[in-house]
Amino acid sequence: MAQWPDGRRYGATLSFDFDAEEVWIGENPANASAPGVLSQGAFGPKVGVPLILRLLEKHAVTASFYICGKDALRHPDAVRAIVAAGHEVAHHGHSHSSPTGMTEQQEREELRAGLDALRALGADVVGYRSPSWEFSAHTLDLLVEAGFAYSSNLLDDIVPYRHPSHDIMEVPVSWILDDAPHFWFANDTWEKTIRSPREVLDVWIPEIDGIARHGGHVMVTAHPMISGRPSRLEMLDTVIGHLQDTGAWIATTREVAAYAREHGPLELDLGGDR
Repeated sequence: MAQWPDGRRYGATLSFDFDAEEVWIGENPANASAPGVLSQGAFGPKVGVPLILRLLEKHAVTASFYICGKDALRHPDAVRAIVAAGHEVAHHGHSHSSPTGMTEQQEREELRAGLDALRALGADVVGYRSPSWEFSAHTLDLLVEAGFAYSSNLLDDIVPYRHPSHDIMEVPVSWILDDAPHFWFANDTWEKTIRSPREVLDVWIPEIDGIARHGGHVMVTAHPMISGRPSRLEMLDTVIGHLQDTGAWIATTREVAAYAREHGPLELDLGGDR
């Protein structure tokens, strides 16, 4: 069963949650005055993003970057570099705060402020990924109101689909193919361990191959402050090469959502014997 463009076996997206200083401030506002903590986030736009852009250029692939509005305001040159390289920029909140803790009007204002910040830097924004990968009771209504085309937040499938109650495409994510559960470390508790790139490849590659067998869509989610580190860039290099070698159609989330909207509903090969 070939349902992806050019007869490709499966689809794939390389997505990056920009998450610079704002992820730490959203978690704990007191971190706004903790330069050591904030420097962990600052590594992303300062070092991680340029190295990731170079890696993507090496492989001639286009990625999706989900950026908080406040981080865009802090690091406009990094956002401009992403846009200039032809990658997608999408909405990741204005502050890195879950919409579930906001009133409807607060959430509306967060969406608008983030859009304004990104659009001011030349981004054409049509996609939304919540900072918490979670919705409020109002999120989908507000996304439609603001003119978004897709969401990338839910974990209930491995193919894109249209939300049954809203004209919004969903391009699912997964914790398995997110770098944060494997690599995240903060020195507040010392309980978050740091895994080796080889261990993470041993998790990611079988999951990618399994999705490929079913003709689904692989959503890789990485963070420049995490996977922009040299050893993990080597891991990303391996992952991108594997996607290319195994016949993935690698596209931005925006392109995947548009394709699924036009050609869907996409179906899984539940035999998985290909």
